[in-house]
Amino acid sequence: MKRRTALPGLRFSTQTLLLQLGVVVLVVLLSGAVHAWLTYDRLGREAENQALTLARTVASDPSVRADVASISALPAAPPAAELLAGPLMAAAEGARSRTGALFVVITDETGIRLAHPDADRLGEKVSTDPSEALAGKEVTTRNTGTLGPSAGAKVPVFGPDSTKVVGEVSVGYSTETISQSLARDIVPIAATAAGALLAGVLASFLLRRRLQRLTLGLEPEEISTLVHDQVAVLQGVDDGVVGVAADGRVSVFNAAAQRLLDVPDLTGTAWSTAPVPAQLRAMTRADAAEGDAVELVAGGRVLVVSARKALHGREDLGWVVMLRDRTELQQLTRQLDAVGTMSAALRAQRHEFANQLHTIAGFMSIGQPQQARDYLAKLAGTGPLAFPVDQAELLQDPYLQAFLGAKGVEADERGVSLRLGPESVVRGHVTEPQDVTTVLGNLIDNAVNAAVAGSAAERWVEVEVLDEPGADGGPGTLHIVVADSGDGLGAGVGAAGAEAVFAEGYTTSERPARAGGGQGLGLALSRQLARRRGGDVRVLDPGSAGGPGAVFVATLPGTTLPGTTEPGTTRRQTTGPLTTEPIGRDNDV
Repeated sequence: MKRRTALPGLRFSTQTLLLQLGVVVLVVLLSGAVHAWLTYDRLGREAENQALTLARTVASDPSVRADVASISALPAAPPAAELLAGPLMAAAEGARSRTGALFVVITDETGIRLAHPDADRLGEKVSTDPSEALAGKEVTTRNTGTLGPSAGAKVPVFGPDSTKVVGEVSVGYSTETISQSLARDIVPIAATAAGALLAGVLASFLLRRRLQRLTLGLEPEEISTLVHDQVAVLQGVDDGVVGVAADGRVSVFNAAAQRLLDVPDLTGTAWSTAPVPAQLRAMTRADAAEGDAVELVAGGRVLVVSARKALHGREDLGWVVMLRDRTELQQLTRQLDAVGTMSAALRAQRHEFANQLHTIAGFMSIGQPQQARDYLAKLAGTGPLAFPVDQAELLQDPYLQAFLGAKGVEADERGVSLRLGPESVVRGHVTEPQDVTTVLGNLIDNAVNAAVAGSAAERWVEVEVLDEPGADGGPGTLHIVVADSGDGLGAGVGAAGAEAVFAEGYTTSERPARAGGGQGLGLALSRQLARRRGGDVRVLDPGSAGGPGAVFVATLPGTTLPGTTEPGTTRRQTTGPLTTEPIGRDNDV
């Protein structure tokens, strides 16, 4: 993606720094200018007020009032020389010299100067409009006269013991003096502005460094691309992804992780207290081995979990935990094992059938047809090969018959007799074959292993299966009891100790566990599947040394439906519609 930046060649953090510096400089300059203007305006108002006070003082002087009234009564103003030596000039100059004013001017009622700092201006009309003051009003002004720019005031002069305006007094202070005062005040203003600018620059640099640290030096376009890629990857994969930040909080928890762990979105929560298996949390400890795949059971699923450190350069970003579902693979493996076992049984039947054909051919070749007919009659009554599970006809469901038959062949090859208990009765049919296969298969496999490893002379595994119809013809419950001739769970094992066999990783196999081998997960997965359906798998009897061995009981609600077959028949599932066939020895699975 081609990046578009306001300043080509500059990184975003540098652009941000320059922008902040520009804003800081602009704000400081504007603030300084406004402060200077306000100070200048304040000094101007103070000068106007001071001029107004001085003008009032001069205009209210009785001698000034009398002198101005007497001159105003004359038909014309006295000559400039007389005015220069007169009392009004002395009073005006005395007031100006005492207060430092730029000028103190006194005029008659027509605006003719009777007192002025410049003697050449005496007897002339004032340069600024005196009409408001001569009308009896006090005014403040800022204008430029013959002596330069000034801030001043004009006050009317009333005659003695009269309200008649006979002249006016104009006082002004030079704005150059105001500028000098402002120059003295501008030093702290400039110092304050420089301090603010320095603080702004320092804050901008600190903010730039923090921005670089938070964004890991990435540009906004790169961050936007990463966000799009993250959403596409996290939501588009079937694997669960959990991100644990360096501060111990969950930063990423995609939908697949929620589904596999059967928990809500944990983003933002503390990983140490997250409602996930403890083994999963342990994989992100500081001393945990990185990269090793571990199998665990969570949410009724077998998961392969791996955890890796997330690093950006030398910066530790936390952990990334990957979750992959192996449940379907294990179920498929178990089904393939059953198919393989059934194939072995069929090969054995084929071999036996070939032997029987050879026997019949032998009878015929030696001229003994009667013996051949008797042999065929015997085969018709017993079947070509004895079914490996005793009393299989107690099960109406063809799925259970086939599965237990395959397990019986497998057990028989290992020298173990698999039989159905006399209390077994299944009148309905299985509706959840995968869950039943997982639970029943794990229990039988463990029992066969225990019988092979046991010290009893006779090796056997007994399975009792009983279906309990549901209310009003609804889904029923399948009860399974599995016992064996092994040596049990160990001496002195009580109810609390028996619970250890359901822990993840628990195995009695003498073979070393291999990574991803799935050992020690069967019972844990079986219990979770049963409990998810509202049932359970538990140890009924831990057994004893020398036999009989442990007894496990499983309850699987909602896994059967009432059967629709007549007694003596069973339903066989095919690729087409359901059909019924008589139960007999020649229907071996």
